[in-house]
Amino acid sequence: MGLFKGLILLFILTNVAFSNDAKYYQYDEYISAFNQGNVSDNFIKTIQEDSKAIKQNDKKIKIVMVYPGNQISDYWRKSKLSFEKRLNELNIKYELVDFFTKPAIEIKEQSKLLLKAIKNNTDYLIFTLDASKHAKFIERIVSKKKTKLILQNITTPLKKWKKRQPFLYVGFDHAIGSKFLADYYMNETNNKGNYAVLYGAKGYVSYMRGTKFVEYVSKNSKLKLVHEYYVDFNKEKAIKATRDLLKINKDLKFIYACSTDIALGVIEVLKEENLLGKIKVNGWGGGSNELKAIESGELDITVMRMNDDNGVAMAEAVKLDLLGKGKEVPTIYSGEFSLVKKGINKEELDALKKRAFRYTLND
Repeated sequence: MGLFKGLILLFILTNVAFSNDAKYYQYDEYISAFNQGNVSDNFIKTIQEDSKAIKQNDKKIKIVMVYPGNQISDYWRKSKLSFEKRLNELNIKYELVDFFTKPAIEIKEQSKLLLKAIKNNTDYLIFTLDASKHAKFIERIVSKKKTKLILQNITTPLKKWKKRQPFLYVGFDHAIGSKFLADYYMNETNNKGNYAVLYGAKGYVSYMRGTKFVEYVSKNSKLKLVHEYYVDFNKEKAIKATRDLLKINKDLKFIYACSTDIALGVIEVLKEENLLGKIKVNGWGGGSNELKAIESGELDITVMRMNDDNGVAMAEAVKLDLLGKGKEVPTIYSGEFSLVKKGINKEELDALKKRAFRYTLND
C-alpha cells in the first residue's frame, strides 16, 4: 500500500476517543510544564500591538487552509481574513489555497485535501482537530517536519504527542467559554430546573463545549439534564431535535447550544412554539449572526470570542518562524472572551465588536 493511500485509511478509520481529560494538557498546565510562560506572555503582547513589517523577502511561502467553514457561523471566514490582512501588513509574500468543507460530515473530503497539501510541499498547513479520525493523520504530518502544522480551534495539546507537538495550537478555549455560560445559567435559574443540550458532532468540540458544561453544572447545581442530542453543527438537525424534545417536555429552563448554527435552529422552533424568552437559549462564539440575535432579543446570552486575534496569532507565528525565531512561538495561543447578554447597551456592544473584529468589522 502506498504512503498516501495508507494515510487516507488512517485518517478515515482511526478511532481515538475524545472521552477524558487525561488525554489533554489544559492551557495553564502545558505552559507551566514546558516553561513557556515568558514566551507566551511576549507572544500575547505582540498580538495586541500594531503589526511590525519585516524587510522585503523574495521567498513566497505556500499556505494551505482546510476549514470546516461551510456553516452559518462566520468564525472561520473571519479567521482567514484577519490572517491574510495581518500577513499583508507584515510584508510576507504568500500563496494561500483554502478549502471550506462542512463540519463533521466531510471527513473523507478533508483527508484528500490534506494529502494534496502534503504532496505539493506546503510550508504551512492550517487545519483543526475535532473528529477522532484526525489524530493519526496529524501525527504523520508532524513526523514529516517539512510542513509546519497549525491546529485551529483547539487549545489543549494531546499528551501522547509530548514534545512532538504541531507548530501552533490556536483558538479560544472551549471549556473556559462553556464555564462562563454555565455560571450564567446557574445564576439565572437559582441552580434548579430542567435543561437540554444540543451538541455538534461527536468529537473534541462537543466534548469540550458540551460534556464539560454538563459536568460542571452537575457538580455545582441541582439543574437536571433531561434531553441531549447530537446534531452535527447543523441548523436543520437542530430544528428537528428541538421540535422533538419540546414534544416530549416543555418544562425546560434553557436549551444549551454548542454552536451558532445550533442556536439559530433552536430560536426558530422557540418562535414557532411561542416559547422565545420563556426557555432561554445561548449562542457560542459571538459572531455576527449571534450578535444580531442578541440585539433583536431572540438570543439570551453568548460567549464572544475576540475573534480576529486568532488570525493575527497565526500570522505573527509565521513571521517569527520566517525570521528564524520559531522558539519565540508558544505551542498554544488561547484568545479572550467576553460574555454578552440580551439588553446590552449599544455603545458597549459596538466597543466589543470593534475589539473582536479589528480586521474584519466591515467584512
